[in-house]
Amino acid sequence: MGRRNIFQSIIPFLFVCCIGFISTPVKAAVKKYQFDIQVKNISRLCHAKPIVTVNGMFPGPTVYAREGDRVLINVTNYARYNMSIHWHGLKQYRNGWADGPAYITQCPVQTGHSYTYDFNVTGQRGTLWWHAHIFWLRATVYGAIVIMPKQGTPYPFPQPDSEYNLILGEWWNDDVEEVVKQGNKRGLPPKMSDAHTINGKPGPLFPCSEKHTYAVEVEQGKTYHLRIINSALNDELFFAIAGHNMTVVEIDAVYTKPFTTEAILIAPGQTTNVLVRTNKLPGRYFMAARSFMDAPISIDNKTATAILQYKGIPNSVLPSLPELPALNDTSFALSYNSKLRSLNSLNFPANVPLKVDRQLFYTIGLGINPCPTCQNGTQLTASLNNITFVMPRVGLLQAHYFNQKGIFTTDFPDRPPTPFNYTSAPLTANLRTSQSSRPRLSKIAFNSTVELILQDTNLLSVESHPFHLHGYNFFVVGTGVGNFDPKKDPAKFNLVDPPERNTVGVPTGGWTAIRYRADNPGVWFMHCHLELHTSWGLKVAFVVENGPGPDQSILPPPKDLPPC
Repeated sequence: MGRRNIFQSIIPFLFVCCIGFISTPVKAAVKKYQFDIQVKNISRLCHAKPIVTVNGMFPGPTVYAREGDRVLINVTNYARYNMSIHWHGLKQYRNGWADGPAYITQCPVQTGHSYTYDFNVTGQRGTLWWHAHIFWLRATVYGAIVIMPKQGTPYPFPQPDSEYNLILGEWWNDDVEEVVKQGNKRGLPPKMSDAHTINGKPGPLFPCSEKHTYAVEVEQGKTYHLRIINSALNDELFFAIAGHNMTVVEIDAVYTKPFTTEAILIAPGQTTNVLVRTNKLPGRYFMAARSFMDAPISIDNKTATAILQYKGIPNSVLPSLPELPALNDTSFALSYNSKLRSLNSLNFPANVPLKVDRQLFYTIGLGINPCPTCQNGTQLTASLNNITFVMPRVGLLQAHYFNQKGIFTTDFPDRPPTPFNYTSAPLTANLRTSQSSRPRLSKIAFNSTVELILQDTNLLSVESHPFHLHGYNFFVVGTGVGNFDPKKDPAKFNLVDPPERNTVGVPTGGWTAIRYRADNPGVWFMHCHLELHTSWGLKVAFVVENGPGPDQSILPPPKDLPPC
């Protein structure tokens, strides 16, 4: 892919002391990274184990870039597992080859081999993240992406004095892949994580964690920019700082109308940027993360902590804990999400599609299918429109680009086969889902506008589901509890300044409506970002057709694309 010179505008003449100055065009930079996939022994919670890492780091290295840059990341796999890495939230215009989900846009990088992810950062700035996108390896293979605005472009909020990345995660004492295998043998969920973490560390509320507590030193009277990422596999999380409010200014690398809150809610896959003013009595304050779950489902509800420490305060001072919302605080979750609004300013408009070309309605369900190899003869599964997605053995983007026959079909239904009362009492009979021999995809016309209603159901149980769409941002135009009403609910849609993001939580026993313009040709994955549900088949892919113009078609595949 050729380098693009994004910055071509010339700043008008400025007259200072009668002397005229003119700026020269700023060329996009090329940022290069080397990611070595390697195993390293790590100890947490009094347990040592080998984990898969990037460059021996846990979490992995931060990728820094500026809007308009070209980024080349060479991934060399020294581990025993096949590997692919997803650059979560980067749109990868026409360039799905760099998106990363295994067997969707590429075959994985095999042991002893390399692949260079080559992409441009176009029209995006803010906090995103990267993670493994094969098996459950993102339990330890993840890191932040920080995209700075174009040179000379200020934030649309007060310039902070300093910034920190806070990546929320999960930790298992046992080998995660073995834990998953044991769960699959039983046809049941694997055991839950043993701890939550902040920047890979669980904090002092856990045993053997004196050395495994993350701390940031701050000065009184300053403003700090916290880039918060939820990399947990299966848990939505509350996050708060004792004694300090936070001002939300960005979600999923899109600026928001600022609002102040005592806590945030962040689902797996999402990012949230906040400003914190250190105007309290100097001391040590816990930053804490704990699960949100408002359905009757077991979950790791342990609290991870890090420390916000004012300069000059000794470590002997005991930190105070924040008051996090209760585990099942539905009202906080709904209220918090309702406050999220796009900035929708002159420089950062919210281009919400007002006319809809294609309407989709997808039901989210759990199910039970026969499993001859499972210990009890059945296995839990998940579906969209009662279809459990079947993973292919070759890359779907490659099959689409080269017009390979027999790999997938494009008959994924726009609506569920049988409408029912989706959120009534739990349904525990007739829970078998449809599984075809090939993946069923949905074909979308280039540049068409799409409205997708994601409807939770009470098949086995209702639950909140964070859905991530690759290759796009979308606008969250509406959400509600209960069944979506196509006659009444669209009148309540926010078509002026809805939040724009790449991952959205569908509320427990409720629905979410999103809109986007399908202007990025390729094969793009959409899936629940709870790893358990993704592995059970709660996913689909969209085939977005090429457009008529010369720059509206999928780019040719790179020469080093991994073979299957």
